[in-house]
Amino acid sequence: MPIAIQKTLSLLLMILLGYLLRSKLNQDEHRKGMKVVILDLALPAMIFVALMGVQLESDLLLLPLMVLCWNGIMLATSYFVLPWMGIERLSPQHRTWMMLFPSLAPGLSCFPFLIEYLGEEALAWGALADVGNKVYVLLLAYMIAMAWYYRVQKIGGQSSSSKIKELLLAMVKEPINMVLIVAIVLLSLGLNMDSLPGFLGETILMMKNIMTPLVLLFIGMSVILKWKQIQSIFSLLLFRAGVSLMISGFILYFFELPSSAAALVLVVFPLSSASFWPFAHMSSVHQLEYQKESTNHTFDLGLGINILAVSLPFSTLLILGIFSAGEVFVAAKPVVLLGLGLFVLPLIPKMVVWAKNLDFDFSLPKNPTYKDSTSQERG
Repeated sequence: MPIAIQKTLSLLLMILLGYLLRSKLNQDEHRKGMKVVILDLALPAMIFVALMGVQLESDLLLLPLMVLCWNGIMLATSYFVLPWMGIERLSPQHRTWMMLFPSLAPGLSCFPFLIEYLGEEALAWGALADVGNKVYVLLLAYMIAMAWYYRVQKIGGQSSSSKIKELLLAMVKEPINMVLIVAIVLLSLGLNMDSLPGFLGETILMMKNIMTPLVLLFIGMSVILKWKQIQSIFSLLLFRAGVSLMISGFILYFFELPSSAAALVLVVFPLSSASFWPFAHMSSVHQLEYQKESTNHTFDLGLGINILAVSLPFSTLLILGIFSAGEVFVAAKPVVLLGLGLFVLPLIPKMVVWAKNLDFDFSLPKNPTYKDSTSQERG
């Protein structure tokens, strides 16, 4: 059996074990506790080890900028295209999708598979790329949410500068970003993992090793199997993945990447699940509306929760499928074709309805003028 398939089966087995644990870990506190351990302990340790083993080059600093451009493209796509798919423009549902559609949460859905399939250097690339995504989910998404809140509630003359400063401070204090800063400083000084005290390096390595099993168990605990509730969300996530893959495919076509690992990072990173941070901003807006006793809501929080819940297993299975294919998706053509297929698939029902609504009349038209002239001649 090929190594890639064996690895995929072992990862899926861990997800299945997490699903079987749902009955015993069925409280929100259980999942929140596991998520804290993953995002604040295991993931920072894994990223730190990966970064300390990479050669810091100026070219890598382009990665955050590329991802931030992706955020902007997906934001514009959600604004213009989603209304055509049945979501009323600038409705609470549309604004909710626009917050989550361009966001990424690679820590839970992408990074574990980068380290398992491609190694620590690929994970370091992903971690640096995520800096650009963090700018969107922590700062720009908040500014967009507050701008919509002021518009919907018809509030003027209020500044959110203090809140933005708090978010910038929170961004610096976040464990993953702290790890990025520390690792980049140490690398710039010519240090690596071997330069650290033995006990500290061993502790970091032990924390790093629990990352993948915890994430896979968490995915299994979070998966949803009620298709009727997730059908519309699933179709829009297909559309999102299709757009992302076509963008990646065009980049592969026009630019030469240094390795197949770099190409796979480019393909799978934008397929990460939607981030929780924009939902947190929407929750803050909802709390403000609750305090004002407003019934005119800016966002649909129920929809937002469902998007997050469906997005995680969806992205995980899609990323696993791409990795299981070996190096098939390191070339532009298969990536674009897969993206085009995922892009068109959710549009098919819309196109069928549109075609049915067209009125094609192939019958010969009647000529009342001819009949009238005939009757006049007879008269």
